[in-house]
Amino acid sequence: MSIKNVLQAVHDALDEEMARDERVILLGQDVGVRGGVFRASDGLLARYGERRVIDTPLSESAIIGVAIGASIGGYRPVAEIQFADFIWPAMDQIVSEAARMRYRSHGTWGCPLVIRTPYGAGIHGGLYHSQSIEATFAHVPGIKVVAPATPRDAKGLLKSAIRDPDPVLFLEHKRTYRLIREEVPDEDYTVPLGKAIVRRPGRDLTILTYGMMVHESLKAAEAVAADGIEVEVVDLRTLSPLDKPAILESVERTHKVVIVHEDSLTGGFGGEIAAIIASEAFDTLDGPIIRVAAPDAPAAPFNDRLEEAYLPSAPKIEQAIRQLAAY
Repeated sequence: MSIKNVLQAVHDALDEEMARDERVILLGQDVGVRGGVFRASDGLLARYGERRVIDTPLSESAIIGVAIGASIGGYRPVAEIQFADFIWPAMDQIVSEAARMRYRSHGTWGCPLVIRTPYGAGIHGGLYHSQSIEATFAHVPGIKVVAPATPRDAKGLLKSAIRDPDPVLFLEHKRTYRLIREEVPDEDYTVPLGKAIVRRPGRDLTILTYGMMVHESLKAAEAVAADGIEVEVVDLRTLSPLDKPAILESVERTHKVVIVHEDSLTGGFGGEIAAIIASEAFDTLDGPIIRVAAPDAPAAPFNDRLEEAYLPSAPKIEQAIRQLAAY
């Protein structure tokens, strides 16, 4: 076991999978000589060569288009979109081609492609380096959407994503990169896609969340524990496929739910979770489903105070917990 942060865990997963399987290739803007804008692929060009670590032009549609072609040709491409905010030019390639490959070919062809991209606010990235894109892509059948919160999960889930026979969008929250550290196994391991995990058990209320908001939710749960409110924090980890049994089991234990995500409230992924609970666990609820999310603003502000006001946080989550616990 070694203490790693999320960025180091991602790097190690890429390195180990490239060593394990020569079909794994990396491509994207600055992934080679520079080692990625956050250094996630630092040193891999020297280790594996320019035929497997490929610097591309600044063209997201070309990056994903080439990666799709490579996947059909027998490779296991890991394509990096430098920031999630820049993924939109590749939308047609991802949705119309990668996500539909298995369906349109009647199962004949898969598209074993991983799209890594840093997402989220909290580092003063401003309008074009702070977006949360998960709700858009979790809506698309045919592509898996993964959002790890911890180094151990980042490494294990990325390994599973690279080995998966179909496309995976792998979302790495920028704020967790160097902030979150824990012991990570040195040996080879994977974390299964589509399985949530209970980060903190509780009996009075459930928080359903993912990514950086897992850590804010754990802080809020710790704060209210002093007053005897025991909150269960469930880290979804994978948004598509979603672990519905884990969600429903937690709701049936606690009977109250707060859903937390960094994306905007309207149209955010929390609305889908709330709909599942209302449809399949309504009789177990002892209070309304509460969502804590960013406001419906065009983007996260650059100014640090405005960004703080924009983002969900432990105090805001704590306020929602206390409101719901009072029912």
